Amino acid sequence: MNGQLEAAWQLHCFLSARNIPYVVIGGIAVQRWGEPRLTIDVDLAILLRAGAEEQHLREIAAAFPPRLKDGVAFALEHRVLPIDVPGASPADLSLALPGFEEQAIARAIDYEVGSGRAVRLCTAEDLIVYKCVAGRPQDVLDVEGVIARQGDTLDPAHIRRWLAEFARLTGDDEIVARFERAWAARAR
Repeated sequence: MNGQLEAAWQLHCFLSARNIPYVVIGGIAVQRWGEPRLTIDVDLAILLRAGAEEQHLREIAAAFPPRLKDGVAFALEHRVLPIDVPGASPADLSLALPGFEEQAIARAIDYEVGSGRAVRLCTAEDLIVYKCVAGRPQDVLDVEGVIARQGDTLDPAHIRRWLAEFARLTGDDEIVARFERAWAARAR
């Protein structure tokens, strides 16, 4: 098992033992749904119980060394805890929000990472939403790769629903346009 998949597995075991819902997003999801590319870390969204965020973050930081001096304070302020997974890869644990991320966690599928082990992976549609919202050049390429590989198996209504919501909340119509351009290009 490569370092990323090992890290995802270790985090799965840790989070599952504590009943912390999560979903793997980012590079591992891109490898499954889109065009595989080199990526170093593991990205997860974790759903922490309201009022217990700091306690859970401290438990995670005790088991997986934060990559920043005061990782828990950073996570409480910036909603991401960068950690090292010993013997594996670094990981970024994003604190999930109610709404889209809560649904993405509920919609996650089991993804085999080797030796009969499975982690919870976001769907292709939810990966597209994450990537369109992030909007960096690599994210746009990832969206194009997922659409090229998954094509008509995708549920564009689900994607459009959430992208419209994010565009409304942020006032950024480019979030929707990133998907629509890639979706229109698939037919060419």
